[in-house]
Amino acid sequence: MLWKPWWELVCELRSACARTRTFLWMAVCLAGMTTRQDLMGVTSIVRALGLVPACYDRLLDFFHSPALDLNKLTRLWCALVFRAHPGILRVDGRPVLVGDGIKVAKAGRKMPGVKRLHQQSESNTKPEYIFGHSCQAVAVLTQALATVFAVPLACRIHEGVVFSNRDQRTLLDKMILLIDSLGMNEPFYFVADAYYATGKIVRGLLAKGNHLVTRVRSNSVAYYPATPPPPSTPRRRGRPKKYGRKIKVAALLKNTDRLQEATSPVYGEKDVTIRFRVADLLWRPVGILVRFVAVDHPRRGTILLMSTDLNLAPLDIIRIYGLRFKIEVSFKQALHVIGAYAYHFWMAAMTPLRRVSGNQYLHHKSEPYRNAIRRKIAAYHRHIQLGLIAQGLLQILSATTPKLVWRSFGSWIRTIRPGLAPSEQTAAIALRHALPEFIAGTAKTSIFVKFLRDRLDLSRSEGINLAA
Repeated sequence: MLWKPWWELVCELRSACARTRTFLWMAVCLAGMTTRQDLMGVTSIVRALGLVPACYDRLLDFFHSPALDLNKLTRLWCALVFRAHPGILRVDGRPVLVGDGIKVAKAGRKMPGVKRLHQQSESNTKPEYIFGHSCQAVAVLTQALATVFAVPLACRIHEGVVFSNRDQRTLLDKMILLIDSLGMNEPFYFVADAYYATGKIVRGLLAKGNHLVTRVRSNSVAYYPATPPPPSTPRRRGRPKKYGRKIKVAALLKNTDRLQEATSPVYGEKDVTIRFRVADLLWRPVGILVRFVAVDHPRRGTILLMSTDLNLAPLDIIRIYGLRFKIEVSFKQALHVIGAYAYHFWMAAMTPLRRVSGNQYLHHKSEPYRNAIRRKIAAYHRHIQLGLIAQGLLQILSATTPKLVWRSFGSWIRTIRPGLAPSEQTAAIALRHALPEFIAGTAKTSIFVKFLRDRLDLSRSEGINLAA
């Protein structure tokens, strides 16, 4: 019963595949990513489903095949999430999207896009520099019972390869393009950290009727609107003065008499009182009024928030920015549970990278070589996108059938608590326990089950514990 709604959701993505066989291989990859117990690349999918060894090469061909339209798959997945998930988090009628970057360690010297990356983190478990892929991701906030998830929508590698030296796009430009590729047909709030508090992001969002909620740096400045001259004063030549007195945003907290007090709206906090002050000021990077909220938290210290929506309540700004960390939790699940970034596709004909390499400039390379690089990066993107879809399917099952997930878990778990939805790992274990019955069932089976059973290695059926 748990696999039936999973299969119905997967069928909604059929039109992204050029052929039925391509769609069935996509379903095999999604099922394998969902149920595998190790993250050792494509071989773990073969082991998780007990497939014959010849399926390994077929899976590699699938990831490199243009028969799976990546852009169409992304739009279909985004539409499916908004249609199938019952708990899309909305503020003032708008969904809330969160975005951030992730750096995935990759040591291959023949992997396009790998470069030397700097990691800014307070954790002493992370090295300062790594070699890997630099990606940017977008997710939508959803609510399942009392739990908030960040359902991943799309992720792309945005650094490492430059096909033209005339390409001046930055990571900020590519984030706007990634958001536009989702095909959203309703306005939304985009929540991001201080790196994205720039004029490029604001202008790109406002052009489509969307708004930004972000943190600004502690040394940020803004301006009061200029006071208009008295009507009796003759008008001087030139443009009227726009910017008035300059103010440091952090100075809003200095006048304690003007601070407001309220119960903290931050996710997971109870009986905590915060102090804040709100001001609508002119921000130079875009030249428009934006809403600044300076917050003094009794335990977390001070933070300066900004919203381009002047009608958004200050407590809502604090609440939805406090949920930004959910995308970090989503990254952790994608890395350690699903293995969305556990690809090992090397390019044999590629010039080996040096260990001090930055971006790979390809404008002097031949066209066949550049096309081979594009083909390999497209394979990376297909693997990542399918991993995110596998993760999102688990989150949808946790939101729509939580009791069925707990019943199918197959073992005892201490953290079953009323009011909390099952995690992605719990849903994955439940699907893993239900897989043998799904495959060995004698009832009306789907075309996917028939396709899968034809490729099972029955001599090594212990890989899926197939009772038949």
